[in-house]
Amino acid sequence: MPQNIEIKKEQESAVLVGAITGNDTEETVAEYLDELAFLVDTAGGITLKRFTQKLDKHDPATFIGKGKLEEIRQYVEENKADLVVFDDELSASQLRNIEKALQTRVIDRSNLILDIFALRARTAHARTQVELAQYQYLLPRLAGMWTHLERQKGGIGLKGPGEKEIETDRRIVRDKISLLKKKLQQIDKQKATQRSNRGSLVRVALVGYTNVGKSTIMNMLSKTNVFAEDKLFATLDTTVRKMVIGNLPFLLSDTVGFIRKLPHHLIESFKSTLDEVRESDILIHVVDISHPNFEEQIDVVRETLSEIIGQNEKQAIMVFNKMDKYTWVEKDEDDLTPSTSDNISLEEMKQTWMGRVNAPCIFISAKKKDNLEAFRRLLYDTVVEIHTERYPHDNFLY
Repeated sequence: MPQNIEIKKEQESAVLVGAITGNDTEETVAEYLDELAFLVDTAGGITLKRFTQKLDKHDPATFIGKGKLEEIRQYVEENKADLVVFDDELSASQLRNIEKALQTRVIDRSNLILDIFALRARTAHARTQVELAQYQYLLPRLAGMWTHLERQKGGIGLKGPGEKEIETDRRIVRDKISLLKKKLQQIDKQKATQRSNRGSLVRVALVGYTNVGKSTIMNMLSKTNVFAEDKLFATLDTTVRKMVIGNLPFLLSDTVGFIRKLPHHLIESFKSTLDEVRESDILIHVVDISHPNFEEQIDVVRETLSEIIGQNEKQAIMVFNKMDKYTWVEKDEDDLTPSTSDNISLEEMKQTWMGRVNAPCIFISAKKKDNLEAFRRLLYDTVVEIHTERYPHDNFLY
């Protein structure tokens, strides 16, 4: 099991680096770095500055150009930044070369996400999954990474597996990976037994981008206390609750949120946790409608779901959440200006592409409990349809 390294009390300062390549625009990369800054904040750090560079292709040695690297080095030295975080995954050689040039600690987006997962993991299942993903990430990077772990100073990107005498032998690391996989198989068998004991109730799974309000919706519907926080990856362990709407029982599960560029090893390790999604009858896809880039978040979730459960289409309800952060202002009848997020009505929103393309869908505020009864009715109608197919002789009245 990994040794939990004590987190520094003071916030670590970070410099963020993003590359503008291909079809990316400056605005798009700025949004990506906003999310990276949120990740740093979730990990307990603070962002000092952001650097971006336009590239035809990434430099195989240093990812970005030497001129930009020197500019970053000067800033890091002058402001005594603790680490530099790249928004893209770096190879082992790139990590070594960049650290040598900057003379400070360097991590990439994947390492940062793994670090947050290590910080958030609570159960044995989640800790084992994260530890496995960490070892798989570190294996090709042993030469550059173990030297950091030897310091045992803690900090962002350093919550990885390690012991006081660091094992640098790749064979030993592979053995650990093998043991962790076997341990996960045993836990997965226990989880499968638990799922089989739940009977034939209709299963509903909450899915969505991280920090869109899934846990808040879980609490709102089930009236339980599932941990919810305005941080990324507040939920790692799948929570399952028995629900009753009217007199119709069903199971509702809350799952880990997705994010763009989610490390592949993490997806592989958490596939067993997402068995609740794979075995569900209905998916409630929660979307943060107040997020400026929510359309891309929808695509990220759909792509990740496709990787987890394949191309099999499941019945889904699209829930556009956080409409309380959307300003609904009625326009005057003689106002001919185009509708914007500041003056479009809820009824007009239903007629947009969001309402038409994603049917069935609903607009709610889980925090303010706006439109809750309509959401419960839609969920009830969807669940009862499946339940009636299984048990045609059961009668339900809402």
